[in-house]
Amino acid sequence: MVHLITGNKGKGKTKWLLNKANSEIKDILGSICYLDKNAQHMYELNNRIRLINVNDYMIEDTDQFLGFVSGIISQDHDLEQMYFDSFLSIAYIENADILPAVRHLQKLSEKFNVNFFLSVSLETDEIPEELKECVTVSL
Repeated sequence: MVHLITGNKGKGKTKWLLNKANSEIKDILGSICYLDKNAQHMYELNNRIRLINVNDYMIEDTDQFLGFVSGIISQDHDLEQMYFDSFLSIAYIENADILPAVRHLQKLSEKFNVNFFLSVSLETDEIPEELKECVTVSL
């Protein structure tokens, strides 16, 4: 399932993601991956959570980002959860429609049984109607 954590910048989405990932790693048998635009939060995450700085991998557009996510899933058959901090930025969706990328992630989630948690710097009313059911937290 895809979970959207919405709210403008500075509302606490990153803190929520970090707390959620750290609490989940205690209870799941598989692995967790946390994608971010830098390695700033490395020491705030449990050492069992894999932090990936997306900017290290020369991704230039949304399609490349989604291919990158698919590659991560293909390499870790125990992967249960992925956290995307600053989703609009790392997925190159800043001024584009979020719907196609989230639909793709929903398909990946269903096929590979991976839950995605996306920090999205939009208010809930800015989210397309079709995705409102994915909003888990609105800050």
